[in-house]
Amino acid sequence: MAAERLGLDLEALGGQLVWRIGKDEVSDEVVVRLGYASATPRFAHLPRLRSAGDAELRSALDEGRVVIEWVD
Repeated sequence: MAAERLGLDLEALGGQLVWRIGKDEVSDEVVVRLGYASATPRFAHLPRLRSAGDAELRSALDEGRVVIEWVD
């Protein structure tokens, strides 16, 4: 029952979040930017991220080159 409730809570939270995933131009790390939908305008003020294909994302995960940034 608790796991079912957690799943519902996470699904509801997911509907309120926005994210961007890409490669940092300087460090080549994969960056995951995450924030509430109300923070969407602030994403535009952050450095641009380059697109990354599935293989690049998998490699970065395997090598620990993923950075998660919370956007307020």
